[in-house]
Amino acid sequence: MEKKRTKAQSTSTRPRDRGRATRHRLIEATARLCKERPGAEVSVTEIANAAGVFPNQVTYHFGSKDSLLVHAAFLGLLHDARRVERIGRQAPDAATFRRNIARAVLAMPSLPSAARALASGISKPELAPVVDQHLRLLFRQSERFASQLMDSRGWRARRPLSVEARTFWSTALGAVLLVRAGAHGTNADLDLAGALTIHDEPDPGQPSRTGR
Repeated sequence: MEKKRTKAQSTSTRPRDRGRATRHRLIEATARLCKERPGAEVSVTEIANAAGVFPNQVTYHFGSKDSLLVHAAFLGLLHDARRVERIGRQAPDAATFRRNIARAVLAMPSLPSAARALASGISKPELAPVVDQHLRLLFRQSERFASQLMDSRGWRARRPLSVEARTFWSTALGAVLLVRAGAHGTNADLDLAGALTIHDEPDPGQPSRTGR
């Protein structure tokens, strides 16, 4: 009896595992195509061929190509954010950290795609929950990184880290959206480092807040 139950459970989990693997291949393939051809239109057929699946798998697993593009855009952003964290860890002091992090984030190749994903969430309400899910993950990842780094260095932030992460990424993504909307300017016109309040020491007379 126990063997039959175990066999049935194993059989039922295999389709779920295959489904997760297919979703992962589609997201990875889409992210790769978008990185190779920034700004270009990528078709469902191209995505399916790159992932080694049938085109109808896109709508089966994601509902639409637009939803898949959002997943892929934020996958690229999260990967780039991990690389930026390594740059942040190399900073000898908080001022260098703020400056290097800001410069590296503005140079991330995934930032324009993530901004397009945000625009999709505005124009297509059905995509808003997908965008929100990935933004929450990005904020949590950044908050966790900042907390670990600050603990190891004895640094402090002048506001809760949840607010720190949200403010920083909102500024970075908002800058890209402005450019997409036709605003003129360069990265030199944006003080992204000023969106960070992480310092070696708190302001005199002001209690420090680390977000916990």
